[in-house]
Amino acid sequence: MNPVVMTLTLRGLLGRRRAVLLVLLPVLLIAMSGLLRWASGGDPVSTVHLMNDFALGTLLPLMCLLIGVGVIGTEIDDGSIVYLLAKPVPRRTIVWSKLAVAWGTAMVVAVLPIVAAVEISGDQDARLGLAYAATAALAALAYTAVFVALSVVTRNAVIIGLLYALLWETVLGGYVPGVRNVSVRQWALAAAERILGDRASVWGVTSEVSFKAALLLLAGTIIGAIVLAVRRLQTLRLTTGD
Repeated sequence: MNPVVMTLTLRGLLGRRRAVLLVLLPVLLIAMSGLLRWASGGDPVSTVHLMNDFALGTLLPLMCLLIGVGVIGTEIDDGSIVYLLAKPVPRRTIVWSKLAVAWGTAMVVAVLPIVAAVEISGDQDARLGLAYAATAALAALAYTAVFVALSVVTRNAVIIGLLYALLWETVLGGYVPGVRNVSVRQWALAAAERILGDRASVWGVTSEVSFKAALLLLAGTIIGAIVLAVRRLQTLRLTTGD
């Protein structure tokens, strides 16, 4: 990884208007968790519904989309990526540097608020907090890698990413059995189910795949996205019109 690339990427990501959304969306989640705590009295089942339906199903993929597109997609769109590609820095180093920033940002602005929301809305012996911390972290790693790769592959990354996040992961991935088997959210939930043990079924935390299979699928998705991003960046022409 290249510290200079990472610094420039972080400045570009947090210096744009999307930084406002990166703050507003977690604040919305925290506000909803506070209302839920007032309404349900801290019932863990209600917490699970909020986390599964909104935090993991909508907020997390949208946050990762904003971050993934922000670290490299914007540079490709405005043509400023040519200045970076012209430097004697390996393309894989550029991808890894931007991924490191994207992953770190996702952990701070997406995963930590989800854990805080769990504790505010209602937990029991901090087990739900631990379970959703692992789930959100795994999902964030996969989502961010996919959206970074998507930003390198196409200039329509935002549109495609929104369709994927809102339609596939939120609607179909939450309710259609066949689609749930190939949903990042469902794969990540296998970690929560494993951590909660017997309480998982009681609280409604279930996954469509086994824990080992979920880890393999998540790892394969992340590795595949990284390989795709590196190869595409290696063939990207040094022109503002590419």
